[in-house]
Amino acid sequence: MFQIGDKVVYPMHGAGIIEGIEEKEILGETRKYYVLRLPLKNMKVLLPVDNIDALGLRMIISSEEAKGVFAVLKEDISEMPQNWNRRYRSNMEKVKSGDINEVADVVRNLMLMDREKGLSTGERKMLTNSKQILVSELCLAKNCEEKEILKLIDDALQ
Repeated sequence: MFQIGDKVVYPMHGAGIIEGIEEKEILGETRKYYVLRLPLKNMKVLLPVDNIDALGLRMIISSEEAKGVFAVLKEDISEMPQNWNRRYRSNMEKVKSGDINEVADVVRNLMLMDREKGLSTGERKMLTNSKQILVSELCLAKNCEEKEILKLIDDALQ
């Protein structure tokens, strides 16, 4: 069980801080919810405490583990399906996994591909979303501002 003040990642949405645990009645059913604040998106989300495993909520990585993420960003582009539809589905599975290294892999591949030949609208949107997820966790893990993390990501991809 998570505590108030814990820094966690909600896959597909990004990292945030648990601000509270509330009991709410929704559709006649009373349940406990984590109140999660996602700073970069300026959102608050209620997550049912008894459904956390299915949602994939996890603690953020440590500052040390963040170094490994930047190592992933520095790698060469990995092999991806040539068919954009298969590539999109493969990348979506990686992002949904909630694994920061998989998200970094998607960001690196799409950014490098964008520099080489450009991206489709769908892949550009995926890049924006996955980059936001990556940045949100790295900001909390390294206790940095968004601008600093974006610069570190760009530097890693040079």
